[in-house]
Amino acid sequence: MLKGKRALVTGSTSGIGLAVARALAGAGAEVILNGLGEADAIAALCEELGASYNGANLMNPAEIAAMMEAVGPVDILVNNAGMQHVAPIEDFPPEKWDAILALNLSAAFHTTRLAVPGMKAKGWGRIIATASAHSLTASPFKSAYVAAKHAMAGFTKTIALELATHGITANCISPGYVWTPLVENQIPDTMAARGMTRDEVMNDVLLAKQPTKQFIQPEDVAALALFLCGDAARGITGANYSIDGGWTAE
Repeated sequence: MLKGKRALVTGSTSGIGLAVARALAGAGAEVILNGLGEADAIAALCEELGASYNGANLMNPAEIAAMMEAVGPVDILVNNAGMQHVAPIEDFPPEKWDAILALNLSAAFHTTRLAVPGMKAKGWGRIIATASAHSLTASPFKSAYVAAKHAMAGFTKTIALELATHGITANCISPGYVWTPLVENQIPDTMAARGMTRDEVMNDVLLAKQPTKQFIQPEDVAALALFLCGDAARGITGANYSIDGGWTAE
């Protein structure tokens, strides 16, 4: 399905990004991984997927530019890297605000602006953003994350319009709570912010948002990303797809 296509997936050494990378590689794409992790673990992933790896720090525009130059033209760009911090607005560290916007939003701007010329030259491209249910709604204590994800949805709509006549699509996937390290790692902060136990956070905060009472699986997000890369999705652009167990239906 994707033989001959090159795909860069940011934040792809774990969680949703890794599931997407596996799906794209399984469909024949040449995959470039990016993300954090132990060198041996990343080497094993590269061997498993027949992938290469670039460890650029996506909070540094110069490193992003160097990565994009080293990787060369890509057909598929999945802007997936992200981070989270949970705190009341009056206690929210300014450095965390800056870091979250840099990684969750500005990094996607820089990768996209550098990937688009190559896609235009080929007359084909797929740009996918891992947004969040928080691109459509809000939760307390997540000011930076919600701001970044709302902005990512608007950014995606804008570039979809700009690229509509070039054979390039741009879409968001907005999962609810997916059981990944990003979600697991925010539980202690939420416990502190809300004065709750771990079980209370799991059941009364996280899964309370999802009528199915089930975490979304990374493979479910990856399957939609794979579909959006295919020819059957060539007419889909500027869309924001919810995979949230009914969260944003309420």
